[in-house]
Amino acid sequence: MPWQRLLETRDRLPAAALDDWFAALRDRLGGAPTPFELALLGGRLAATPGLAFLAGYQAALRALWPSAPASLGALCVTENKSVRPADLQTRLDGLVLNGRKDFVTAADAADWLLVAARDEAPGEAPRVALGVVYNGAAGVRIEILPALPLMPDISHGRLYLDGAHCERLAGDGWDDYVKPFRSLEDLHVLCAVTAWQYGIADEHGWPQELRLQLLGLLAGCAEVARQPVRAAASHVLLGGLYAQQVALLSQIDAAFAAGPAELASVWQRDQRLLDVASGARSKRLEKALGSFV
Repeated sequence: MPWQRLLETRDRLPAAALDDWFAALRDRLGGAPTPFELALLGGRLAATPGLAFLAGYQAALRALWPSAPASLGALCVTENKSVRPADLQTRLDGLVLNGRKDFVTAADAADWLLVAARDEAPGEAPRVALGVVYNGAAGVRIEILPALPLMPDISHGRLYLDGAHCERLAGDGWDDYVKPFRSLEDLHVLCAVTAWQYGIADEHGWPQELRLQLLGLLAGCAEVARQPVRAAASHVLLGGLYAQQVALLSQIDAAFAAGPAELASVWQRDQRLLDVASGARSKRLEKALGSFV
């Protein structure tokens, strides 16, 4: 059971190249962990908030696409800072992709890439399909971009597609993949980062009440992971989990400040990772709450 493993874990996986670190994580977990287990235990074993984020991100990808390979992957949607279908210029013609994606997480280490592309006929409303390509294949090129101030240990890059052959996933690229991934990522990243915080709390003797509150938050993550991702109630419950994390931040900040300076600096640098896409998350929550009025 993941809870016993979480409570018994007393070490972390050392930082390494992202693909090597993820392979070591999969080897450590053994078998075929569920997405929730991957986020929970991956976050606990991560040496940094960035690696915890990576574990949560990979878990969300597997919740989205259960047939995903065991290696690192990425979802590629953003073009010119937009993910709106009407703004996308990448095109799928048959099984051939052409275009560019401007932000690919763990770009240099990702083995497979899920690419959102337009495929409607001329004059039709924008329609999105999702295709799978592999890093290094013909017509697939990654440009590594400079590290960001937030999570500098997690690389990102730009993807260029020039006649790249792909495998097309069944279903609608927007409704079945891109749209639900936003909530799946929010949930699994929150779980992984909270598990990382719990590990720090356990290692450095944070107050017992705070440790128990972090465990309670993780138990809430487990429950939301069992709910249908598109359901309005799931968005409301996810909003509640984020509210719990925010309510604990003053205690968490104080605990980091009272511990090793290097660790406090890392947390100070990366703590805003849970604010990523907070605007979109708030809009989904507001819409979900409105459905119960």
